Amino acid sequence: MKPSPFVAFMGAASSLLLIFVLLPLAAALFSTTPGSIFQSFGDPEVGRSLALTFSASALATGLTVLCGVPMAYLLARVRFMGKRVIESIIDLPIVLPHTASGIALLLVFGRQGILGKFLAPVGLTFTDNLGGIVVAMAFVSLPYLVNLSRESFALLDPELERAALVDGASPWQAFWHVIFPQAWNGVTSGILMMWARGISEFGAVVILAYNPKIIPVLVFERFTGFGLNAAQPIAVLMIVVVFGVFILLRFLMQARKEE
Repeated sequence: MKPSPFVAFMGAASSLLLIFVLLPLAAALFSTTPGSIFQSFGDPEVGRSLALTFSASALATGLTVLCGVPMAYLLARVRFMGKRVIESIIDLPIVLPHTASGIALLLVFGRQGILGKFLAPVGLTFTDNLGGIVVAMAFVSLPYLVNLSRESFALLDPELERAALVDGASPWQAFWHVIFPQAWNGVTSGILMMWARGISEFGAVVILAYNPKIIPVLVFERFTGFGLNAAQPIAVLMIVVVFGVFILLRFLMQARKEE
């Protein structure tokens, strides 16, 4: 059956977007030999950087969940003055140039920053260490967690919570046993998106915590110091690893939905 002009247009537009995404990825993959990728994987510095990137983003995401999910719930279910202002503030890290975010974070968490100068004497610093990487990743990626979780909470029928409260449940019990399980898929999507955005961060991290090097910083250093041939295998390795992780996570999420 011949598709209608409308469907044909939508398909053509979608194909152009898909090509736009796939072409650079395919160019990177097919212009790199498997041997160079395996060699990069065996490089101790690359291995440490890869582990640091994934673990730091996971830590940033885990810590942000503690405050991000409650904020998402309030923004979705409670009316209060200044709500739109708070939503705009949460969205700011998305549109700020990430180098500007790094400068702003340095003014707060640097050794002479607003908080840094008080925390440094007790041994808590954020420049050129894991703490700085986590702070930078959390700052630039938290909007994804808050916004996707907020949308998930907003889609739920408020009557579910009211019914639980009428039946004698406390607000905590209604949240944990009724609201949160219903919103879990959306919250999980927010967690994954925040984690994914964190592992790709460069600008804020390189200003606040250049060392130890995460993968984006290492790729930049290899490129500026040794050229394209030195950076390309690491970039391709990151593409392959991230793609594999996302495919696995999507299968796991789909399996959970079907349970």
